[in-house]
Amino acid sequence: MAFTDFLAPSAGVMHNMTDEELLWRASMAPRMKSQPKHVIAPKIAFLFLVRGDLPLRPLWDKFFQGHEELYSIYVHASPDYAGSPPPDSPFYGRMIPSQRTMWGNINLLDAERRLLGNALLDLSNAHFALFSESCIPLIDLPTAHAYITGAGTNFVDSVDRRDSRVRHRPYFAEHNISLAQWRKGDQWFVMDREFALEVISDETYYGPVFRDGKHGVGHMEEHYIPTLLNVLGLGDRNSNRPLMYSDWRHAQGPHPKSHNGSDVTEDYIREMRRGLSSWNCSYDGGVPELCALFARKFKPDTLEPLLQLAPKVMGFG
Repeated sequence: MAFTDFLAPSAGVMHNMTDEELLWRASMAPRMKSQPKHVIAPKIAFLFLVRGDLPLRPLWDKFFQGHEELYSIYVHASPDYAGSPPPDSPFYGRMIPSQRTMWGNINLLDAERRLLGNALLDLSNAHFALFSESCIPLIDLPTAHAYITGAGTNFVDSVDRRDSRVRHRPYFAEHNISLAQWRKGDQWFVMDREFALEVISDETYYGPVFRDGKHGVGHMEEHYIPTLLNVLGLGDRNSNRPLMYSDWRHAQGPHPKSHNGSDVTEDYIREMRRGLSSWNCSYDGGVPELCALFARKFKPDTLEPLLQLAPKVMGFG
């Protein structure tokens, strides 16, 4: 068997492994930072954590079209979902074995680790990006790929915030996670293979500390990965900001603003790409105009105006 045959991913992503078997197998994936690039194309694994249908899928279809060498897709949907995208969509056949999730529940992290574990089995995946069904791309795929693979850093929102410190409990300190190490952040990460392997192979903090529930704190999806990165001393390889724009200026309760079709304008797309004023948008020693590559939360009625704007503003379609 040729080396390239060994590296080639399977045609589908369904399997009968348990989570324990999946993460054990994924944890044995190579940890080498330098890959034989003449053999392995450094792809971005797009991880979609959704409930069912992807109402904005036609926009993503155009985003991915013609760039098969740059990406792979993995979808974690509700186990009750029986639908499927059409065979000509890049999402076709990309649903992984899934389990039920709830907003604010630790099972969201189970799903994220499940997505990472499946994506790590494909050795050509070098970066891993998490999305929901309400997310959109703000730029074309080749530009996004060059930005992510050329950055040399993770894009995990990991900040020390006063409003998050109240969720730190003595229980965490008893398990060697101090208040000084405690972090909070947007869950929509972009991380490299090295850190993805740390997340799925962690047996010190995830199960014994975060998942067992004895701390009595919810929304661990906002804390586990940002805190783990800090505890492991990997903060110097992290930008401490996401690549996902969320409009918290007009928050709706505990959620960012949900966008309607009337919100989709050329000026607003360009504004989102500049990121938030609170972000440190430095890149390669400079401050680029492009800071956010993706955005959320977009309702289904935004699809048509987004498709109309995409060729002119986003560079695809």
